[in-house]
Amino acid sequence: FTFSLRSSWCVQKKMDYPPNNTLYVSNLNEKVKSEELKKSLYAIFSQFGVILDILAKKSLKMRGQAFVVFRDISSATNAIRSMQGFPFYDKPMKIAYSKTKSDVIAKMDGTFVERKKKKPEEAKPKVAKTPDNDKELPTRMEPQALATSKVQNYSVAKLDQQPPNKILFLTNLPPETNENMLNVLFQQFPGFKEVRLVPGRSDIAFVEFETDRLATEAKNALQGFKVTPTNPIHISFAKK
Repeated sequence: FTFSLRSSWCVQKKMDYPPNNTLYVSNLNEKVKSEELKKSLYAIFSQFGVILDILAKKSLKMRGQAFVVFRDISSATNAIRSMQGFPFYDKPMKIAYSKTKSDVIAKMDGTFVERKKKKPEEAKPKVAKTPDNDKELPTRMEPQALATSKVQNYSVAKLDQQPPNKILFLTNLPPETNENMLNVLFQQFPGFKEVRLVPGRSDIAFVEFETDRLATEAKNALQGFKVTPTNPIHISFAKK
């Protein structure tokens, strides 16, 4: 899906708008690159429903802001209720319904109105909307076979029987997983210390907490969290 903003979207006024499919997310860390920001937003919002598109630009007017488009309004509503104030890259997110609907939704419900084409010099920013950007979102990637979540020398059944300890073992992670994405998910829990990736293995990782109890709380809260529609995280205690 190609996501295009109407000019009135560039600066969202601080007021409440009627529930709709698109969320306006602000107070984002401006130091995070747009590609990484998109992936991380997808990681934390995809648990609420099907995401049709995400827009995050580097332009001056759009810094620290993004738009997340859900297929269903109910998904957008649940996301606002659950993620308002979520600590995202060390800053609490501010989430509201968007002022106007996205083009992708307008085309789906038949209300889309073609806008006048911009002059060539004004249209240059559209270069950013290339297939490369499409590849940034997990929705563009081929579903990974469940077999990729199997870890050599580890039996999931045996791992589930491991006694509680402060290190968690994550499996069934998607190929695009990186350290920052996992930091975003786990740093919301007290006692979080660090994420450790395994060289050459994008499907597994370790997360360490200060105590066994704090690790257990995070494990219970994020067990089955869907990083992508086909990749619910499996969390167990690491084998000592």
